[in-house]
Amino acid sequence: MFNIGLIGCGKMGGALLRGVVSSLGKDKIHAALSDVVPQAVEALKNSIGCKSSSGTPADVATASDILILAVKPADMQALCQTLAKVKGQRLCISIAAGIPLADLESWLGGKQRVIRCMPNTPALVGAGAAAFSRGKLVGDADAGLASRILGAVGTVTEVPEKLLDAVTGLSGSGPAYIYTVIEALADGGVLMGLPRAAALQLAAQTVLGAAKMVLDTGKHPSVLRDEVTSPGGTTIAGLEQLEAKSIRSALMKAVRAATERSKELGGK
Repeated sequence: MFNIGLIGCGKMGGALLRGVVSSLGKDKIHAALSDVVPQAVEALKNSIGCKSSSGTPADVATASDILILAVKPADMQALCQTLAKVKGQRLCISIAAGIPLADLESWLGGKQRVIRCMPNTPALVGAGAAAFSRGKLVGDADAGLASRILGAVGTVTEVPEKLLDAVTGLSGSGPAYIYTVIEALADGGVLMGLPRAAALQLAAQTVLGAAKMVLDTGKHPSVLRDEVTSPGGTTIAGLEQLEAKSIRSALMKAVRAATERSKELGGK
């Protein structure tokens, strides 16, 4: 039986817990839930289908071996300092952006095993991309548990903590970049006469399919691009315009800017 606690029953925390229940089986999990909005707790209870309880953050920590901290960054210090008063040790997984492991460990009293992670919003549909870093007390077994939890809603990668800001700039903020690309592609289709609904469906499915080709084939994107780029054809004509407008440079600069902003928000 996995005793998993969730403090902060919003979209991301709820997505992680639902993914874990779906992956491991509802008969193997007891979920303890806490949120400042009681309706959020009840809604999540009704959707996960496993044994569950609710209460204060301290109640949830007491009932849990694995504790997911999914509150806003501004609320994390006060929460952790409250949890530091709870007896026992547990694995604490923070999804709060920008808060360093050293701060989390200190606020929690210095005795808890802490993992800091950065998931992204496609976790809500089981297609997330997450990365995590382990604190000083976290061993391989705990890292494996974190991988199972985060991997229940997508892919997961372990990185040194110094790279989590880059993860934020790439996959954390990345969905917004791709939504912009999808919208622009759809607008191009409308410009050329396609009905908007059809254009949007074609654009979104094209992005989904291209991403799946990269992941499933293991081929470099440049190789896959060359496979659909015939000499003198339509694709090379479109690519010429993308290069003229520096789309690759723009996306690289977007990742850089978001990474630097993440460092600023974290006070580093």
